[in-house]
Amino acid sequence: MFKSMCAAAVTAVTVLTLVGGVTATTALAHTTSAAAPGVGNPAAGKAVVCTVNDNGVNYRGGPGTGYPVLGQVNKGQKLNARGTQGSWVMGDLWGGRTGVWIHRAYLNC
Repeated sequence: MFKSMCAAAVTAVTVLTLVGGVTATTALAHTTSAAAPGVGNPAAGKAVVCTVNDNGVNYRGGPGTGYPVLGQVNKGQKLNARGTQGSWVMGDLWGGRTGVWIHRAYLNC
């Protein structure tokens, strides 16, 4: 039922030989992602606002229970969704922390 975020990475590497035989390497990485339907795609320019649907909901530092709990929110708290990974939504709490993760079961998006 839930789609997980797809990510694609492209890396370009440049190697330069400088005076004296010194070699310098630079790398450029580009990552793109697609959000699951109902949560929105930030690249599309549409902000998706989710609402917490229960009290005492943990928000975490990453998409899973293995990540530390950073705090709790209550029913009615709003979150600007920025992406998803599996059943987890990452976003910014209104009037609070940014880049937090909440399980989709506790959000109405």
